[in-house]
Amino acid sequence: MQRNLTTRSRTTFLLALVCVAASSGVVIAQGPPPPPPPLGPPPPPPPGNPQTPEKILLGKALFWDEQLSSTKVTACATCHIPEQGGADPRSVPQTTMTAGPNGIFGDADDVRGSLGVPKSQANGLYLSDAIYGLHTQVTGRKTQSVVNAAYNPVQFWDGRALGAFTDPVTNTVVFPNGASLESQALGPVVSGVEMAHDGRTIPDLVARVVASRPLALSPQLSADLVPFVANQTYDDLFTLAFGSPGITGVRIAEAIAAYERTQFSNQAPWDSFLGGNAAALTPQETQGFQIFGNPANGCAVCHAGSLLTNHSFQYIGVRPQGEDVGRMGVTGNLGDQGKMKVPSLRNVELRGSYFHNGRFTTLEEVVAFYNRGGDFNGPNKNPLIHGLGLAPGQQAALVAFLRRPLTDDRVRNAQPPFDHPALYSSSNRVPAQFGNATAGTGGFDPEMIAIEPALVGNPSFVFGVQHGLGDAQAVLAIDTDSTGGTPFGGATRYVALSPNLVIVRAGHMNGVGAGAGWRSVTLSIPNDAGLIGQTRFAQWFVLDLGAGHRFAASKAVQYTFFP
Repeated sequence: MQRNLTTRSRTTFLLALVCVAASSGVVIAQGPPPPPPPLGPPPPPPPGNPQTPEKILLGKALFWDEQLSSTKVTACATCHIPEQGGADPRSVPQTTMTAGPNGIFGDADDVRGSLGVPKSQANGLYLSDAIYGLHTQVTGRKTQSVVNAAYNPVQFWDGRALGAFTDPVTNTVVFPNGASLESQALGPVVSGVEMAHDGRTIPDLVARVVASRPLALSPQLSADLVPFVANQTYDDLFTLAFGSPGITGVRIAEAIAAYERTQFSNQAPWDSFLGGNAAALTPQETQGFQIFGNPANGCAVCHAGSLLTNHSFQYIGVRPQGEDVGRMGVTGNLGDQGKMKVPSLRNVELRGSYFHNGRFTTLEEVVAFYNRGGDFNGPNKNPLIHGLGLAPGQQAALVAFLRRPLTDDRVRNAQPPFDHPALYSSSNRVPAQFGNATAGTGGFDPEMIAIEPALVGNPSFVFGVQHGLGDAQAVLAIDTDSTGGTPFGGATRYVALSPNLVIVRAGHMNGVGAGAGWRSVTLSIPNDAGLIGQTRFAQWFVLDLGAGHRFAASKAVQYTFFP
């Protein structure tokens, strides 16, 4: 206890020293700063969920296993990549934009979120979403970093994952405090946007884990997981980790939380600087640190201490308060409207977008935002958010401080404990589309939706099609061979008509009218080792006589069965 108090006091003293130096014009490097240690380990786990090597490895396997999602394409890790500062590398391009509160794409209230799963039913069949159709849905907020999340007393931008962890099945309190990671872990797996089919429950999740071979979809495991999962079932691994058989939602959460508690970053140049090495920062970075710590600028009030956050909730004027009520949605307090949790700035340069809506994609934009005092006002806007009056060179120095000094190279380079398995969704195992579609009535191209894994033994391998003629008949053709593009009933056919051709009659398209038709089918892949390495080609055909020819057709897709 004494050491923790000493760490805080020395860190506070150093920040105060920097502030004084900045106001007096003294360069911090000219005087040796006190040598407080770098960031220490995160708070201990709640009693009853002790850290063990086996539980940590089990949690790592679960965290990186895309089979935990209903569609088998999204893991917890998909949105939390270490090399991206523990956040989502996909939250930058336009494909990850979601319509804001007004439901209209392409205007100022749009959000850069995270790609989740297509809207689907428990049987695996897709449903057409009013915004995304059969495409992958996008979350309404940008993903926060999992790196150093173990320090957070509550999780999510609005803090809805509390320190008290309640069993979602029995509604009994498992841990009364210190368990925000456990509370958070079971949220995404039952979210119909992030990882789940509509109406998914924790027992559904448990059934999926029981039926899955650990990390079967990963094309490459990290070195520590290779011997751990070899020839093991999840039943075996849970018994090993917990000392008794049984897979439950609570145990899944406990294992994932145990792994997340290992994901703390404390070996950045900033830590060396806090340890007394003034040379750890360049002159420009030191200038940026002085600007950061200057009380007149207010940066270090909310982004405080060696963790660079005080865990508070603030409204700073990124967007109007009413667009996303933030913390008020948890507390019901009008004074919390629009407030979001202050994130740690460690490894901030690795994140591709910033703030709860991912509005900005560069740190230069972030600093400019603060320099102009934010963009919107509200009665509870933090008074520290005001025009800073920083000159361009000062802004550049502040950005320099936020970049290299705060970045732990182990995080940047995915080195232990930030090493990890490869994801199926980032591999060449994902079905690859090719060729050109043939438009139907109204000039709409039927669109192939094929993202799920061709895993041998997969009982639900789903193909979808959308933008066809509503109520028209649709078939999915699958063959072992492909053509370079052959005329067929007015369409271009890419599947060969070999003796191995399989026709899947999907029935009539859902929807009414040109371009409004959609459909999906689910296939069962036999658990046959002889399929491994075999390639298939698939293409949708929609009967559409109104288009001036017999068929409209999608692009084709190629996939290879893997073990």
